[in-house]
Amino acid sequence: MDAMRKQLDVLMGANRNGDVREVNRKYFDRDVCRLFLAGLCPHDLFQLTKMDLGPCPKVHSLQLRKDYEEVKAKGSENFDRELEDMIDRLIVECERKIQRALKRLADEDAKAAIAISVSEVTLDEEVLRLSKEIKEKMKEVDTFDFEGKTDDKIKAMEVVEELRSKRADMQATLLLDAFNKDRASIPQSAPAQIAPLPPPPPPDARTQELINEKLSKAEALGEQGMVDEAQKVLEEAEALKKLAASRQEPASDPSKYTVADVRITDQKLRLCDICGAFLSVYDNDRRLADHFGGKLHLGYMLIREKLKELQEDRNKRRTDKSEDDRRSREHSKDRNGRASRDRDAERKDRVEPRESRRDHDRDHDRRHDSGRRHDRDRDRDYDRSRGPDSRRRERSRSRERSRRQDRY
Repeated sequence: MDAMRKQLDVLMGANRNGDVREVNRKYFDRDVCRLFLAGLCPHDLFQLTKMDLGPCPKVHSLQLRKDYEEVKAKGSENFDRELEDMIDRLIVECERKIQRALKRLADEDAKAAIAISVSEVTLDEEVLRLSKEIKEKMKEVDTFDFEGKTDDKIKAMEVVEELRSKRADMQATLLLDAFNKDRASIPQSAPAQIAPLPPPPPPDARTQELINEKLSKAEALGEQGMVDEAQKVLEEAEALKKLAASRQEPASDPSKYTVADVRITDQKLRLCDICGAFLSVYDNDRRLADHFGGKLHLGYMLIREKLKELQEDRNKRRTDKSEDDRRSREHSKDRNGRASRDRDAERKDRVEPRESRRDHDRDHDRRHDSGRRHDRDRDRDYDRSRGPDSRRRERSRSRERSRRQDRY
């Protein structure tokens, strides 16, 4: 019931019944699948395979994915880390399965199994072009699904299936060429001589007696014209002969197997490094194409591509952030430098007038002192130029003026 409800949600939308709760649901609600919002839910990849995770218990909504992408573009939310952790767990589990399978092989067979990288051998320009077209068509499918254009969605899915089939055939051809070269390097032993099979041993006496009785009875019935009864008796005699032969059949001897029989049991396995499946170098192109077009291989290929895309986006964001930080530091440094230069200029403007006034006062004092020294030198020279009589008269005049002042 849950699986059918999930399929109806995918085809007709989660709000196909007009439920008000569906309309009011937000992308950050707990019952909304964050992995689907981030671009890939592992529950949708391996349906009807041995890696089937079952239906996703949470809601998948293209409208909520659109809302999330708008918020993500603003840098408010980002669920990529949760999806990356989920994909890492799936890939680690696949690698463990590969290691367990390799341990069951002999050392030489294990080395040969990983000698060919399927992902590298099948990496071709045409394959990459088809993968790009498939990715673009899947975006169109999501768009048609979001807009409710069911017919256009079905046509787009048919084109996607055709492109996937074409890509699988091309990958099978490339891998088959690599397997042919690998098979040519496998040493071929000389075919063993097949001994002729010995004749079957005769049945025991009791069984042979019953067979003879049946034959005699069939002959008598035939002479009487009872053809049908005679035919039944003959069939019973033949059944007794086969029963006796099966009872005395010897057990098969493994040492008598031919090279062809041994080759069937020893398939010369080669490992698919994408999904962990083992392929035989004796597989034909149809079987290899079925492998490349299978849900298991396609699912692991999608999650590996998504993981690579998430890592590239994270590295790009980290690079952009470091570049922004560097620019911010440079801008802060320039701003601090300009502020420092402004402070120096302001300090210089305050200091220079003060120093200028100080220099002016110092020059004025220096000129004043120089003038006073000049006046003293001039008076001294003048006094020296006069005679003693003039100096006595000047002193007597000074005394006379002092007496008159005292008298009054």
